[in-house]
Amino acid sequence: MVSYYQTDPGKVRSHNEDSVNIVENLSGEYLVVVADGMGGHKAGEVASSLAVNELSKRFSELSSVGTKEEAVVWLKEIIEEINVKILKYAEEHVDASGLGTTCVCSIFTDDYLLFGNVGDSSGYVYKNNKLYKVTKDHTLVNILLENGELTESAAKVHPQKNVLMKALGAAEEVEMDIFDVERDVDGIFLCSDGLTNMLSVEQTEKILNDGELELKEQVEKMIMKANMRGGTDNITVACVRFGGE
Repeated sequence: MVSYYQTDPGKVRSHNEDSVNIVENLSGEYLVVVADGMGGHKAGEVASSLAVNELSKRFSELSSVGTKEEAVVWLKEIIEEINVKILKYAEEHVDASGLGTTCVCSIFTDDYLLFGNVGDSSGYVYKNNKLYKVTKDHTLVNILLENGELTESAAKVHPQKNVLMKALGAAEEVEMDIFDVERDVDGIFLCSDGLTNMLSVEQTEKILNDGELELKEQVEKMIMKANMRGGTDNITVACVRFGGE
């Protein structure tokens, strides 16, 4: 297994509100997590780092996350706790108006692979040189798309495409969507919308399939390409490839 992650502020934003980590627990099980924060006066940084740091710390301390069912319960409970902490921070800091964060994560063991998602950061599996999106975006545009009220092409340029319908810190109760995925994949790919808004899936696949580049170089190239196309948002990528280099 080889893994790499990187985050970049992009070309427009003055600071980076994304957070990312890949962490291993005592049993050699892994958690991969990406969070994209929002809110005034750098509050987005607080929300995203709180989500990533809390998940990472709690996961790394586990002897094992347990069975698939136990992992789902663990993940949902932690997300509920993080949501409460973000709400509490917003209450205590007057300059934290609109504080919140997306969160996409994946837990993988020798026996199972789970994805969790709140918001519009994306989780994919990589298999046979193709990326397959696992998560569903919690956006107004995606709801319209699923209801047949928008076409794919119209959704990409919709003026409200970044309007979130769900985020940590946005409501008293937020439930994370959980996806149970076949373990027989070649890799995991998580990213913030700073990448997906700049690069198509096909463009990302082309970089991932460049055998002359190591994984670190592939991730760096994606971020460079996203910045070349405008870099209008913070850009974060976390990638895990199974079965060697």
